[in-house]
Amino acid sequence: MIKKIALIFFAGALVLATGCKTKDVKMNSEKKATTTEHKKVVYQVFTRLFGNTNTTNKPWGTIEENGVGKFNDFTDKALHEIKDLGVTHIWYTGVPHHALVRDYTAFGISNDDPDVVKGRAGSPYAVKDYYNVNPDLAVNPANRLAEFEALIARTHKAGMKVIIDIVPNHIARKYEGKSNPKGVKDFGADDDVSVEYKRDNNFYYIPNTSFEVPDAPKPLNGENHPLADGKFDEFPAKWTGNGSRMAKPDKNDWYETVKVNYGIRPDGGKDFPELPAGFDKKDYKEHFAFWSDKNVPNSWVKFKDIALYWTAKGVDGFRYDMAEMLPYEFWSYMNSAIKMANPDSFLMAEVYNPREYRNYIHLGKMDYLYDKVETYDKLKDVIQGRSWPDEISGIQYNMMDIEHHMLHFLDNHDEQRLASPEFAGSGERGKPLMVVSTTLSSSPTMIYFGQEVGEPGKEDAGFGTHSRTSIFDYIGVPHHQRWMNNGKFDGGQLSSSEKELRDFYKRLLNFSLKSSALMGGYQEIQGANRNIVQGYDKDLYTFARWSKEEQLIVVANFSSTIASNYEMRVPADLLEKWNIKDGTYTLVDQLYGKYKTELKVINGEGRASIAIAPSESFILKLQ
Repeated sequence: MIKKIALIFFAGALVLATGCKTKDVKMNSEKKATTTEHKKVVYQVFTRLFGNTNTTNKPWGTIEENGVGKFNDFTDKALHEIKDLGVTHIWYTGVPHHALVRDYTAFGISNDDPDVVKGRAGSPYAVKDYYNVNPDLAVNPANRLAEFEALIARTHKAGMKVIIDIVPNHIARKYEGKSNPKGVKDFGADDDVSVEYKRDNNFYYIPNTSFEVPDAPKPLNGENHPLADGKFDEFPAKWTGNGSRMAKPDKNDWYETVKVNYGIRPDGGKDFPELPAGFDKKDYKEHFAFWSDKNVPNSWVKFKDIALYWTAKGVDGFRYDMAEMLPYEFWSYMNSAIKMANPDSFLMAEVYNPREYRNYIHLGKMDYLYDKVETYDKLKDVIQGRSWPDEISGIQYNMMDIEHHMLHFLDNHDEQRLASPEFAGSGERGKPLMVVSTTLSSSPTMIYFGQEVGEPGKEDAGFGTHSRTSIFDYIGVPHHQRWMNNGKFDGGQLSSSEKELRDFYKRLLNFSLKSSALMGGYQEIQGANRNIVQGYDKDLYTFARWSKEEQLIVVANFSSTIASNYEMRVPADLLEKWNIKDGTYTLVDQLYGKYKTELKVINGEGRASIAIAPSESFILKLQ
């Protein structure tokens, strides 16, 4: 979901000063160094765009003009290449049936009103029917659910897990559950619409008041359409998805959606049982047992049933949109039920308030949260020259107790493309950011399709804006299309620099999958080098990762113009943890295997000569 900043209460968590290592952090880091688990890598793909080979890219273009990708475009070959890139999980974004402007009445689907649809292809976060999938994605829309089930099977056959979206905070203004299983009622079917709020109403209402279309840009860029008349029949009006209580939302509100009621009264009070003290220490089985005899709001049950429906079809996990807009008690109820059905399910969520991270992890039983406000934002500041990289260490230490749960990424459907001028400026400049993001913690790594070939998101798609690949329009993704090579999925149309970039991602991600050190201890050695070493450039960042079997030193040069030559210092306390005695050792880069240098340990302290080019990174393994 595109965020409206005023609605999210960002709380900048205090970070420890660079180099500060408390006793608890040291113990935690050393304990993690014994783990046998390995990293996970998520490949987010916007399903509608992945297989589209059309290069017309007309602003506001139709499917006939600009094309659209299908489930069937994810062939065995395509999935093999994604797996070979170093991917464990595919997040198929935009699968549930959402509102869009296209006539599917021949398949029993009602037309959506362009006045409450963003773009022509529609927002994937305005879901219209949770028990079916987007008809755009099927070769035969009548058979669309079976086509998606076949994709689940192909993905599993290729050795990867499947993630889809669930958007519990809001649904499309015109939700119609045409595919509901027997006994499942539509959202709002039993609501008392005469009142603003009732615990078991699915929505909040503005009684005795009609909804009014906001003063937004003309739908479909002013194109004539029988339903584009500035009106939408909704009486009484409902609260809008972002919480607006106005019958006529603002153009910047999520006006295409309505907010779901989870038993939170309009004054903020809770109309449901709260978790007892100490439940942050209990596992999902104990959370499930707690809720098993509780009477909970109707919306809780509806979304739990939706999640279990898709779990039963083989979906291995979910990405939750704007999860912090829902109470963590609901997430405890929902996620514990999913885990009981599939203990290995992968549950990740958007949460942007650092003060709430631990509540949603420990009480809400989330596996992973976006590490956007801390690590992502800091890396963006560094590459854009607004910050030195030193503060990365403080962020990592401050989140050491939950770092495994903080999903790392540099690109996704909501954010500016990594290679765009508005972010790093090129795929090459993004490489040191990617090395640090991938190797800094034990959390999963996520990349967005096209990132691995330097997609900059330049297209004027219509409703969507440049620097982000549009999620609202039918559009092609040029760099990705060159890799796709008309369905051959062999990179045949890529330039040499694009091929090199994809090779870099493949090396980095596959290394992360097998490295035990990346699931182990962390210690920054930035401070020792910044404060002591002459010639240590301001754009350099250095840290160590280790396990019993593997010791690594990561060196990244964020400068795209300045090479650095310096004598790296490796602190005595780190070498003591590694049980390294005085002597000479070899450090070998694990990305390309070409660079090596000697580590000389004298009187317990280490030194190694480093020569690093602009935008270069090393993952140096102690031999």
